[in-house]
Amino acid sequence: MKAPHPKLPIKLFWLLGLIAVIISTPVLANKSANFGKLSLSPGFKSTEGKITGYTGGSYPLSAISKRDRAKNFCTGFADTKPDHILVLEKDFSKLRIRVDTGGYDTTLLLKAPDNKTVICGDDTGRSKDASITASQLKAGKYSLWVGTFKSGARRNYTLSVEQ
Repeated sequence: MKAPHPKLPIKLFWLLGLIAVIISTPVLANKSANFGKLSLSPGFKSTEGKITGYTGGSYPLSAISKRDRAKNFCTGFADTKPDHILVLEKDFSKLRIRVDTGGYDTTLLLKAPDNKTVICGDDTGRSKDASITASQLKAGKYSLWVGTFKSGARRNYTLSVEQ
């Protein structure tokens, strides 16, 4: 049996390199979520705006955006895939999104359907759990990440969206 040629043809080398880059690059535009979606219309019941999940991951949320539209820092670690998809059936003048882990240090990142606008949140008052209060949200699919300051930390949470 003959040994394979020690040099790969240049075209095959470049093709293998391209495949490696595609496989290893996180896909942030993916609209599926780790824990599902919330579809909301104005006047929704408070029970319709709750969903559970858990934190985890070592992807820095600052890689999505270093600062949000209000110039707040985007911090924390999460999965590359969004934890939730928030579908707004109509425009909302104001929404509040909060995380409840029982006081662990969490962060939030909300990415608008335009894939440019980002809103980030950190501590809520005296609580280390994160929240975001956002105004003038247009109808569409928003990607939402729940992060922690410690890479890979797993914390169960309840996410609440309120009008």
